[in-house]
Amino acid sequence: MARRSPAAGPKVLAIVLAGGEGKRLMPLTADRAKPAVPFAGIYRLIDLALSNVVNSGYLQVVVLTQYKSHSLDAHVTKTWRMSTLLGNYVTTVPAQQRVDKNWYLGSADAIYQSLNLMHDERPDIVVVVGADHVYRMDFSAMVEQHIESGAACTVAAIRQPISLANQFGVIEVDDDDPAKIAAFLEKPSDPKGLPDNPDEVLASMGNYVFTADALEQAVTADHDDPDSNHDMGGDIVPYFVGRGEAGVYDFKDNEVPGATERDRGYWRDVGTIESYYDAHMDLISIHPVFNLYNYEWPIYTQHSPYPPAKFVHGSGDRIGEALNSAVSPGVVVSGAHIYASVLSPLVHVHSYASIQGSVLLDGVQVQRHAQIRRAIIDKNVVIPEGCQIGIDHEYDRARGFHVTETGIVVVGKGQVVTR
Repeated sequence: MARRSPAAGPKVLAIVLAGGEGKRLMPLTADRAKPAVPFAGIYRLIDLALSNVVNSGYLQVVVLTQYKSHSLDAHVTKTWRMSTLLGNYVTTVPAQQRVDKNWYLGSADAIYQSLNLMHDERPDIVVVVGADHVYRMDFSAMVEQHIESGAACTVAAIRQPISLANQFGVIEVDDDDPAKIAAFLEKPSDPKGLPDNPDEVLASMGNYVFTADALEQAVTADHDDPDSNHDMGGDIVPYFVGRGEAGVYDFKDNEVPGATERDRGYWRDVGTIESYYDAHMDLISIHPVFNLYNYEWPIYTQHSPYPPAKFVHGSGDRIGEALNSAVSPGVVVSGAHIYASVLSPLVHVHSYASIQGSVLLDGVQVQRHAQIRRAIIDKNVVIPEGCQIGIDHEYDRARGFHVTETGIVVVGKGQVVTR
């Protein structure tokens, strides 16, 4: 085990919870784990969580996986390689039935069944984060507050309008100490507003800091409770609240290097097709709501050996162009019009095609004269010549496409598309 100087500060182990099934993201999760879903062209969702952790200075990271984890495991293994000389690593750990014949029964049970990892590293502090949110966060500031407060558990929280409280796990703070949690309420209908702003509540972000010994005691007690749902937010946080040992970290106080006024404090749970789509649209305005171009707090990923994007043809109505869009390496726009869209690597759009307000994942081929509106097209789908998607929703449903209540059309991975 790597040696530490006494002046080096507390030893921190980061645990990324990446075992979510992602049912609400179907069909994007039909063949992959939710954290493995592609995002912003060249990334996977888990890249954002891992980038936040390593940018915060925490270089011993375990990723707990479970459902349909092959592509997630492959991505993390190939991409997130640390120098092992100083004991740094990012490693995936699948569900192993280490303590009984059950797979992970919830996020708290995932940590309980992985206590051997904590025993091996013997950390002072454990940072636990989700793997499917879009945001930037410096966890070192949250760890610092956690240590200074003396809390056993600290929950990261973001301010939300009180009218949206019924969509979140809501934290009610102590009247005398706003950094202490008085109650944790799951989707309350009549919550209490914050002392400094009665029109807002604090919603849990699904990120936590624990004193290591306290976390072990909590998940062990949770394992022995037959009535528990074994959930970090639903069971472990209330356990600490009941003991008066839970604190809250207000995300508005988090300062990330390179953040702009427009994207500071951005956080989005991409748990639904609508939120996943909206998160992409947040990327592509002139002054993006979530800024990919912050080089002081980079988002890391694997960069494949693809050539630069290419735009060809420029005469008459056969012009290859992409406006207000993000275009990845390996893309060819051949005499087609792209507007307000995200094109992932190896997408090829042929002449006279038109794509607006859409997200195309890796390897999608769009033939001539096709039209795509407000759609998400998963990997390796071929859109035939003259095909229309997102224009007639009844016809989209008849062809087996998923159409959300807000009219976003999703074509599944490798799905055969007919005119």
